[in-house]
Amino acid sequence: MPTQVESKTKELCEAILAQLQTSGIRKRIDTFLADSSARGQYETVMNTGQKLQEKQHSGQTLESAEISAFEKDRDNLLKNPVAVAFLDAQEEMHDLQSVIQKSVSKTIELGRVPTEEDLSCGNCGSGCGCHDHEDGHDHGHEHAHEHGKGECCQH
Repeated sequence: MPTQVESKTKELCEAILAQLQTSGIRKRIDTFLADSSARGQYETVMNTGQKLQEKQHSGQTLESAEISAFEKDRDNLLKNPVAVAFLDAQEEMHDLQSVIQKSVSKTIELGRVPTEEDLSCGNCGSGCGCHDHEDGHDHGHEHAHEHGKGECCQH
């Protein structure tokens, strides 16, 4: 017989799946995965971006031609509505994961269910996942929210 935590975790997983369906996240991801052109554009931008970042971190100078080529590819990617919908879906999934992780972490840390104030504070620590994109990618488009910049309270 499952424990109460196991049962509630299963309920949470079911609620997450329902959220992914009702918000259209899953559909946007599936549409992107079925579009080989959008996937190719995305892979090119991600691979080139990673290579440029590695080159820069190793102390090599980035050539203006390679930067321009990357920016052109990125701009073209961001003109593709399927790719943009996918990037937004990724961001929404990240936000959902962050909310869940922060709520569970705060519950364990505080020894009680966190209040809205507990969750909005910026002093959640670096492990909460709300401070930065864990994948380290700048997808090149703006989002309405700002990670880790909630109204901070003083404890």
